[in-house]
Amino acid sequence: MAQRHLDPAEPVAGPAPTGDALAGYLRAQATEFLRALRLHRETGSGANGAGGSVDAARALRRSARRISASLHTFQSLLDADWCEGMRPELAWVSGTLAMEHAYTARLERLLTALHRLSGSTALPGPSAGAAAGARADGAAGKHADSAAGSRAAGAAPVPQRAAPGNAGSPTHPTSTTERGNLTVGAAKAGALLDRQLTLARTRAHSTALQALGSSRFHAIADKVAVLASEVPLTRSAATTDLRPLASAANDRLTDAVTALPLVTAGHPYNAAALIHGLSPDTVPHPQDAPWHQVRLLLRLHRYAREAVRGEPDGTSVVDLRLLSAGQALNRHRDASEAAAAAAQAARTPRIAPATAYALGVLHADQRHEVEAARFAFQQAWQKEAEAVSTR
Repeated sequence: MAQRHLDPAEPVAGPAPTGDALAGYLRAQATEFLRALRLHRETGSGANGAGGSVDAARALRRSARRISASLHTFQSLLDADWCEGMRPELAWVSGTLAMEHAYTARLERLLTALHRLSGSTALPGPSAGAAAGARADGAAGKHADSAAGSRAAGAAPVPQRAAPGNAGSPTHPTSTTERGNLTVGAAKAGALLDRQLTLARTRAHSTALQALGSSRFHAIADKVAVLASEVPLTRSAATTDLRPLASAANDRLTDAVTALPLVTAGHPYNAAALIHGLSPDTVPHPQDAPWHQVRLLLRLHRYAREAVRGEPDGTSVVDLRLLSAGQALNRHRDASEAAAAAAQAARTPRIAPATAYALGVLHADQRHEVEAARFAFQQAWQKEAEAVSTR
């Protein structure tokens, strides 16, 4: 049996939490959902999203996730048909509202990485010169080898210095030339990524607005409004302890972490993560799926702890380690999706070789960020394992 970590069934002051505690938690989250919805309607929604509207959308996602997670973990204490009808609808709300923010953060992450990798003094982005360079890609690419983009779509090699022992070979001119090529390509790559991800963000914004005005969303909001005053508990819920169900969520998390290749993640760089980097297949990276699943299970575990205690995460050692592990997995997801976006951009037809090269280096950089996030999660998990073993 795998050892437990971040155990939710810690001593709770007073009587054991039962279905009544779960009902209070769900009512509180439903109230937060309705409050965020009212704020979103009051602040409006500009093309770029006003500050209040962005905060309201974030609050909507947060409360929708918590309600959905509680319905999953404590389903046996709630009306089964009601749970099965609510969970996918809440997931739809959360996922739809998250896309605009995801594209915005992804673009910022990639442009920042391009700036760091190129060593330029200005952040690559939609400047006039970069935009003109991106437009010139089409013409330049017509005379370039059409396979150049696909070769660099994944993990193009990072520029290497000449061997120090090779007398007579000019190390600095070669390194300077490669750095210059990366800088030129980074400006065009930044413009290309800005154009693609800004378009995706705009579409996601429109989709979110349409969703919030749809009859489907209004039906969900009506059900959440009912939940704020009436929770459909089963007859036995009032006398059922929540902690065994929360511990079951912890066990599922522990089993999923045990199945992860943590020995590989114990090394700063995992060369196997780049094996599929040059593949023309656009499916998600095969190594990432188990880590994404652990991230979701960790979230379920965290929300189960909240329901048991009746309050959000605090500042205890367990809470802080849980937060640290979750942040590492969030960075893992962000870097994984950013790498996929760089690879997808490098598959754009008729781009210049320098642009494809910069995107390939960017892809490899983000895959290394994936490995760094896995390493950070492994360190956080091992610390908790040591703490549990000494209790």
